[in-house]
Amino acid sequence: MKFVVISDTHGKHARLNLPPGDVLIHAGDVSGRGIEHEIMDFLQWFAKQPFKYRVFIAGNHDFFFEKYADEHVRKMVPDGVIYLNDNGISIKDIYVWGSPVQPWFYDWAFNRRRGEDIKKHWDLIPVNTDVLITHGPPANILDKTVHGQNVGCKDLLKRIEFIKPKFNVFGHIHEAYGVMKVNGTTFINASVLNERYLLVNEPVVFEI
Repeated sequence: MKFVVISDTHGKHARLNLPPGDVLIHAGDVSGRGIEHEIMDFLQWFAKQPFKYRVFIAGNHDFFFEKYADEHVRKMVPDGVIYLNDNGISIKDIYVWGSPVQPWFYDWAFNRRRGEDIKKHWDLIPVNTDVLITHGPPANILDKTVHGQNVGCKDLLKRIEFIKPKFNVFGHIHEAYGVMKVNGTTFINASVLNERYLLVNEPVVFEI
């Protein structure tokens, strides 16, 4: 099964050229300011993409998804689109889990304090997870900012080291776009925009 993964489109999704595949994953920051018309524009575009499965999570810019109750949000999500928020889904025996939370930074959406506050989200990730979608990166893996700081989550890394998913897809730190393989897990920072919010990075493709 071929996966095409993207992240951090910030409203520029219509300008993407997506390669063919079976599953399209967006790892959050679908909008610029998280307001409803931006979200609806993304959802309508996402639902039309020619993939059998379309999966996304929210990111720190996507305030709409945190402001409204999960039930209300899910009613807005079009048929054929899968929205994950600390939950998962099995796609042809491949288990995919998604979470939008990331360590606290200037009171953005889905911010959680480092330590127990964020760890309780990672503890929810099942041990049978094959593809883990998180908006933010784990510590010291494709998480270095333009100022040279590693801002990923240590507790997320610990959970990944324990459950050993095949893939961890994320974004959030635009300038750290790329792919790394560590201890059997392939880590993908799929941010398609760079730190200047220019659309310069290609979608990433992998197969399971």
